[in-house]
Amino acid sequence: MENTTRNEHLLAWQWRLYGNAHRDRANLVLHLATVPLFLGGTVALALAPAVRPWLAAIGLAAMGAAIALQGRGHHREQQAPSPFRGPRDAVARIFLEQWITFPRFVLSGGFGRAWRADRPS
Repeated sequence: MENTTRNEHLLAWQWRLYGNAHRDRANLVLHLATVPLFLGGTVALALAPAVRPWLAAIGLAAMGAAIALQGRGHHREQQAPSPFRGPRDAVARIFLEQWITFPRFVLSGGFGRAWRADRPS
């Protein structure tokens, strides 16, 4: 089991552990599909007060669906994500993963390496 002690900035800690908890192809595909859903939901929620108030409900639903699907994908992984320390930790980690860590994982080549390493039998 990986050392999940957090002695560093949350973003650095999340990045250090990220690749080990994102290796299963089905989970990778789920993230590829749901991270944009979460991002779109966040934008809809932020714009709702200025554009259309009902967008807030759509944004929250999109964000919730994305997180629920990703949670199911994480059950497929050999290395489970570290437990949340509380509601603030959950919100911070989720937003950082969606907006920074997963895009960085894709752009850095981590996604491609994980995809190639999980070859179907």
